[in-house]
Amino acid sequence: MTAAESTHTSTHTWEPASDGPLVRGTVILLPGRGEHGGVYERFGRRLAQDAYVVHALDSSADDDLGAVSYLVGELVAGASPGVPVVLAGSDTGALQALALVLAELGGVKVDGLLLVGLPDSDTDIPAPPSDEEEAAWDHELAARTSCPTHQARLSADVDFGRGSLSDAIPAHLAAVLSGARLEDVAVPVLLLHGAVDSVASVDVARGVAARLPRAELAVTAGGRHDVLNDIMHRSVAAEVVQWLERLRGGPELAPVIRVESRQTLALTR
Repeated sequence: MTAAESTHTSTHTWEPASDGPLVRGTVILLPGRGEHGGVYERFGRRLAQDAYVVHALDSSADDDLGAVSYLVGELVAGASPGVPVVLAGSDTGALQALALVLAELGGVKVDGLLLVGLPDSDTDIPAPPSDEEEAAWDHELAARTSCPTHQARLSADVDFGRGSLSDAIPAHLAAVLSGARLEDVAVPVLLLHGAVDSVASVDVARGVAARLPRAELAVTAGGRHDVLNDIMHRSVAAEVVQWLERLRGGPELAPVIRVESRQTLALTR
């Protein structure tokens, strides 16, 4: 059997097949500007094949953090016992994830954070070359992803918020990066960012990674803003799975595999 998908009012869920291996962990994902949880179907199915449960919420940057915290808390409470739970976010969803972990009264309790395409208030999509609606949409698509399959999926999605990528980041989320509390994030963090992201500079992710006590930054060569749905989505998903597998061993993130030697074969003609 294949991995199963279910959709509720505010959450899209992908789970391992019922006759497959035991659940190895849970990822709770908050989408970015214009997105809804359903756009992460490909990512969810990929991780479900590796026995991870993925929940993607239909949350937005303007949602009350308390309400989002309640939904996330319910999913954390319902996760399989004894396996890691990771809170993930893309674009403004990454800022929300950070904010929830740093929230007053202890915040959301998770074992790790996955922050993708992390923006700040000084970065947004460059102005389109034309005011024409279709040209503007093509420009936004190109900024989001170079994957033709995902571009086609977004173009056909009536629930997708076209033009939202240029929306201002709410002040309460932008303040997450300017505050002095990033050093208080105790859980391991994996940051993913595209090297040629025109929406949010990779330097933002580098700066945040430098301030987080237990952070790793993975940069995709030629990658654009929607890293989980970019042309190299298979390699990105594999990187996430490898990080999750290390997280299963404990917060020390001890390597599972060490490459002791790597040889390049010279071809002669």
